[in-house]
Amino acid sequence: MRTRLPLLAALLACATATYAKPLTVCTEASPEGFDVVRYNSLTTTNASADVIFNRLVDYDARAGKVVPSLASSWKVADDGQAITFTLRPGVSFHKTAWFKPSRPLNADDVVFSFQRMLDPAQPWYKSAPTGYPHAKSFQLDKLIKAVVKVDDRTVRFELNQPDATLLPLLTMGFASIYSAEYAAQLAKAGNFEQLNSLPVGTGPFVFQSLAKDSAVRYAANPAYFGGKPAAERLIYAITPDSAVRAQKLKAGECQIALGPKPQDISDAAGDARVKVLTTPMFSTAFVALNSQHKPFDDKRVRQAVNLAFDKANYLKVVFAGSAVAANNPFPPSTFGYNKAIKDYPLDIARAKKLLAEAGYGNGFDTTIWVRPTGSTLNPNPKAGAEVLQADLAKVGIRAEIKVIEWGELIKRGKAGEHDLLFMGWAGDNGDADNFLTPQFSCAAVQSGTNFARYCDPALDKLIADARRIAAPQQRAANYARAQQIIKEQALWLPLAHPTAAALTGRNVSGYQVNPFGRVDFSKTVVR
Repeated sequence: MRTRLPLLAALLACATATYAKPLTVCTEASPEGFDVVRYNSLTTTNASADVIFNRLVDYDARAGKVVPSLASSWKVADDGQAITFTLRPGVSFHKTAWFKPSRPLNADDVVFSFQRMLDPAQPWYKSAPTGYPHAKSFQLDKLIKAVVKVDDRTVRFELNQPDATLLPLLTMGFASIYSAEYAAQLAKAGNFEQLNSLPVGTGPFVFQSLAKDSAVRYAANPAYFGGKPAAERLIYAITPDSAVRAQKLKAGECQIALGPKPQDISDAAGDARVKVLTTPMFSTAFVALNSQHKPFDDKRVRQAVNLAFDKANYLKVVFAGSAVAANNPFPPSTFGYNKAIKDYPLDIARAKKLLAEAGYGNGFDTTIWVRPTGSTLNPNPKAGAEVLQADLAKVGIRAEIKVIEWGELIKRGKAGEHDLLFMGWAGDNGDADNFLTPQFSCAAVQSGTNFARYCDPALDKLIADARRIAAPQQRAANYARAQQIIKEQALWLPLAHPTAAALTGRNVSGYQVNPFGRVDFSKTVVR
């Protein structure tokens, strides 16, 4: 009998693991892919960078500081022109059906991950059809002189000039570290695209499969350096309608529902089956006015749009009190926020006057682009677009609403095909530059993340100089002036700073809502 007990225990353990209840998360949309450096949407970051990959460093939102991840420590040179990272020992890449690593993470992987984005001579550089939007926007190719392997566990970033924002930037999804060994395997086979469909990382979960617009499936990484996740399996159940996400949660079909609408939160408040988690979000919902399209190339027209918009009504209709009005590009709690700037008032007469001065006294025809389904940054796209459409009609602007699938909206928006585009931006760290460089720099026009398509040398210089300045007061002065230019030029119709929220079952613990919109299920427990 004694000899059978270990066998019985082993069989029971296998059965438990095989039939363990997965952690199912109801999410709003399919990722564009899993080669995260190619994309800039939060949906894709959540499905790739946040579960499959790691960065050298992370950003601790509660402590408000950069913390170790794949790098156990780092040292900034006295002149600010180099950062040396010491890598954590013994970190394993995922073992999958398509790749078996022969070694742990080392400096070669870090060098490859950045050379790929920065060096046109690197064979993988051309593997991204639309380029590397974040690396391009932040002009990392001009900032980083070289990424050098010192030894297997030491890598040095050599810079052309000091940059106060680089370390926080390295916490962003696009700075994820890839396996150079896996990349070499794919390159040898001429199969570059597989990196986007069958990813390999070091993160808490291992990718298994994607059924587009249905589900993404992952398995727990038993060798994760942060400790094996409590959930044996993770499933993203793609559920575009937030009300349906909430219903699935209540029915036990998912344990976490992301991006609930204000009504969903209100309904859940009195439901004993549901917990509501919230935190102020480091993000801004906005309408981008394409300054490269007539008549929005005239700032008087852009100002008229701002003056015609009833923001208070918009917030009531779309957010139902779950957001605060946005005035500047980033939230008021951000370092460098310019409190002296006043928002455009609702002034129909002045809006009409500006349109007449610009030569559009009889108005004009235009389009409003919007996504089909709601998100945290736009809980009710259709209603919001209709509010803007009605407000513009009052000053003679005839706007047609075009509902475009999310992936296509991002792609065409980055190409600058829109007139007025409902969009949102969530910062990945607490720095104002995380909004200003990707949304208003000249380089970001080329990379596609500057949805206003506005390139002004004076504004560009203010943003770039602030990155090189270590003194907080000087950086804040640059940011203040940059916000003045953005407001005067009326490049955005700023909408709201939302509250980030998620709904969970009462049997869920260990999950926290992140103010940057990122997700971490590595410590989430389903009882």
